[in-house]
Amino acid sequence: MSLIFTIFALVFLTELISWIGQTALLEFAWDLYSRLFVNASYTRQRQLKAELLTAKKELIQTSAQDQFAKWAKLKRGVDKGLAELEKFNGEIASSKTAFSLKFNMLMWVLTTGLSFFVGWWYRKAAVFYLPPGWLGPLGWWMAFPFAPKGSVSVGVWQMACRRVIKVAERTVKNILAPSEPVAIPVEKETNFKSS
Repeated sequence: MSLIFTIFALVFLTELISWIGQTALLEFAWDLYSRLFVNASYTRQRQLKAELLTAKKELIQTSAQDQFAKWAKLKRGVDKGLAELEKFNGEIASSKTAFSLKFNMLMWVLTTGLSFFVGWWYRKAAVFYLPPGWLGPLGWWMAFPFAPKGSVSVGVWQMACRRVIKVAERTVKNILAPSEPVAIPVEKETNFKSS
């Protein structure tokens, strides 16, 4: 793939992730990951919650004064279940935090890190050449910082792609956004009769 399309695809991927939202992508990826790899913990957690709800319901229905032995046994069972549930919740929260850290690092590498790397690797390469004298004395700016004179540099091409994609995004949002009716305040006329 040529450099021009590679940079455009990279900028488009970065903006697409920005449009969707990194937190939404994180939640989707976590749901997928947890269904595939952490499913046993979730199953045990749901089962434990159901058992706890049943035990709590029975505990509430049992009189502490009239049936103390049964109430105490149920209370110990509920407390033990709550401790086990806290342990599962902690394990799942720890797993989600570790996943979130790895996912955020991957997103940074795919967007910002890759963009920096491509800009650095191709810093002296021309994305494409402009016709001679096309921009006059301002042509050097298109080659900024290290591309050959009369060409467009990677950094300038990334900025141009990002700008075009953002304008397209704004245009699509304006077209697809439902127009909200504007409320016009109406003044009520009051008839006061002075006596």
